[in-house]
Amino acid sequence: MKTAHDWISTLQLQPHPEGGWFKEVYRSSESIPTEGLPRRFPEARSMATAIYFLLEMDDISVFHRIKSDETWHFYDGDPLEIHVIDQDGNYQRNLLGLNPAEGFMPQVTIPHGQWFAARSLGKFTLVGCTVSPGFDF
Repeated sequence: MKTAHDWISTLQLQPHPEGGWFKEVYRSSESIPTEGLPRRFPEARSMATAIYFLLEMDDISVFHRIKSDETWHFYDGDPLEIHVIDQDGNYQRNLLGLNPAEGFMPQVTIPHGQWFAARSLGKFTLVGCTVSPGFDF
């Protein structure tokens, strides 16, 4: 198994402003015009974006929310927990990993507008995050 440092170096990950390491690896060359998007989007967006995202043992992806749905895909390392609070204040803990029998799913989708935070349950976790419509800071 590779280490966090191996992945950071191999994938050329950079520090993420909300914690951890990332690299954008896909941004659709096509965009959705404003009039084709829900009102929560003030301007056109790419159809989709995707990143690699790595959290080490002491990293936290702090609570935040985005305007699009975001799907997290497990790639390597230890399982990850994603804490979600929906618009009604209901809490849910999602487990990302490769053991569905124990509740660790290889893919988890966070609906738009929900507050969420994540942390690795071990030394590190490497995931992919796909957002549609695409994410912009």
